[in-house]
Amino acid sequence: MESNERPRTLSQYKRFQTNDEGRKTFSSIDQIKTEASIERIYDRYEQLAALDATLPKLLRGDHARYLQLSLERLSTAYESLDSSRPWMVYWILNAASILNLRFPHELLDRVVDFLVKCRGKDGGFGGGPGQDPHLATTYAAVNSLCIIGTDRALSAIDRPSLKRFMWSVRESNGAFRMHVGGEVDVRGAYCAISAAKLCSFTPEDEQRLFEGTSGWIAECQTYEGGFGGAPDLEAHGGYSFCAAAALMLLGGENRCDLKALLRWTVNRQMAYEGGFQGRTNKLVDGCYSFWQGALVPIVQGLIARAEGNQSIMNVSLFNRYALQEYVLICCQRPNGGLIDKPGKPADLYHTCYTLSGLAVAQHCETHSPPLVLGDERNEVLPTHPVHNIPPKAALDAYRYFLELDQPGSASEEKHCNGKSADPMDACSENESDRQTSSSHMSSEDSSSNYTSSRASEY
Repeated sequence: MESNERPRTLSQYKRFQTNDEGRKTFSSIDQIKTEASIERIYDRYEQLAALDATLPKLLRGDHARYLQLSLERLSTAYESLDSSRPWMVYWILNAASILNLRFPHELLDRVVDFLVKCRGKDGGFGGGPGQDPHLATTYAAVNSLCIIGTDRALSAIDRPSLKRFMWSVRESNGAFRMHVGGEVDVRGAYCAISAAKLCSFTPEDEQRLFEGTSGWIAECQTYEGGFGGAPDLEAHGGYSFCAAAALMLLGGENRCDLKALLRWTVNRQMAYEGGFQGRTNKLVDGCYSFWQGALVPIVQGLIARAEGNQSIMNVSLFNRYALQEYVLICCQRPNGGLIDKPGKPADLYHTCYTLSGLAVAQHCETHSPPLVLGDERNEVLPTHPVHNIPPKAALDAYRYFLELDQPGSASEEKHCNGKSADPMDACSENESDRQTSSSHMSSEDSSSNYTSSRASEY
């Protein structure tokens, strides 16, 4: 079915620029300044597009070189992120997968070796070798290893110790600390359940580990409709994504006001800029192309599941062309990498999440052909809206760990021979438990199935 959406006539959208009505605030001054810089770029683009019908262009080659160089050697500007090294690996690998860039096997083996060094002796992954495990870097490491997807990569995830680590940061009410003795916020719940799903924890493990989690997440919803990082905090795009994605995996969305969440989310798309802001009264930012862009179809999926009505999934509820315009016209650096907004430098974080938002904008209507702005060569590969890794990588990881638990399987023997016996080891789990999990994951009505709705099937 062909979409009725069309690219905007950018000059006509100037009427949506901010009018401070003569009452200047720090926020309105910054907003007007940002709109002015974007207006110059859009004005220039319209003139150039009149001469070159192939505009805008995705600078695929430049971004590929940026990512390749970054994976092999980072500049000293990244020294401050020494405790986030698995994150940088993940940002590079996921951005590369969206661009369909493939790294040499030897380089990926070195990545696996590095991530193994980040594995904590008590489970989970730290921000670098010898650093304490943290749920955020555990999420990044698990995603990275799933993207690589080889037996060598997936066997680097030690599920028994991963489970122990998750229990060590779990609170009695179902919330999760980011690390032992660390802060409690909704990121922890999302990072834990995302890793647990990819690693195919048994339904029994999930039920015990995440008992009360969806209820605690519901307490984080604010009067605006979005979710804060913890109860009574301001609604925020990143936290709202984590909350909704966790509920898509866990179930329990009936505790939340989903229509208020949807209303808050779609209103974060900026009328003139086309990109998303992260909070009310804040500036546009390229990274929210994913955090808010993916949140829209996830919430649609939650509503469809709660109401038993898939019709809400038939159309996207944000302007997909407008988001692509912001990404392709305003957020690309000519020498590679993507940015927050005009005037900002490129970095790996914004490169990953801005490209992820581009993928969501193009592919979020799974029943229709991709909606691509400009030349067909601007099309990127889809990303899983809940895990933000390639959809096939998510499915392959789940199947790998499911097969690993089948007694007598070749992968079981290979995996178990390299590890000492452990009462929590997946190699000793009951086959019937895994069969239960398999049927649980394949059921469209299952509340913990990460492919249970149209919002998470592309």
